[in-house]
Formats: sequence, C-alpha cells, structure tokens
Amino acid sequence: MTRFVHPATEDITLSGVLSALADPNRLKIVQGLIGQKEVMNCAAAAPCPDMAKSTLSNHFRVLREAGLIRTTKKGVEHQNTVREADLNARFPGLLKTILKHVDG
Repeated sequence: MTRFVHPATEDITLSGVLSALADPNRLKIVQGLIGQKEVMNCAAAAPCPDMAKSTLSNHFRVLREAGLIRTTKKGVEHQNTVREADLNARFPGLLKTILKHVDG
C-alpha cells in the first residue's frame, strides 16, 4: 500500500513552496488543480500529455512534500487537491498572489 507523506501545516516552509513552484510544469499542475471542486487524478492534471509517468510522479512528489497538494489513493488512482486552506493559514494570500502573476 502506498503511503504518502504530507507535512503538517506548521512544517510547510516558504522556501519549500517557492522552490516547488519554481518549475514551470509544477506551477502548471497547481494551476490545473486550484479551485477544483473535485479531486483530480495525476493524468488529468498533467501540463503535458506526453510527459513520462515517472517524471510526472516526481513532480507530484515534490509538490506533496512541499505541502502544496494532498494526494489520496482511491482504488488504483491517485487523487490530488491543492492544500489552499493550509497554505493560507501558513502564508496568507501567497498562492493566490503567485498564480495571479503567472503568464498564460
């Protein structure tokens, strides 16, 4: 059984969040997930449909370990949501501000 590591809200660091979002593909993944009412699986959130699964899995791991997303497993599918409430509790308005200034 896969066990995902999610940092506690108080353990989310500014440097970790900014480092994770510094990669354009990870930034696009978060943009695709933000505001979704339903959880999204990894394939649906992928910024490039041609990206290797191992590369995509690595991007999701980095986002998860930085505290940006929460991943749960339902059957064989990994479902992801942005931890907006946790991020806003730790760094009010940071994610919204970053996403507001992204081109595209």
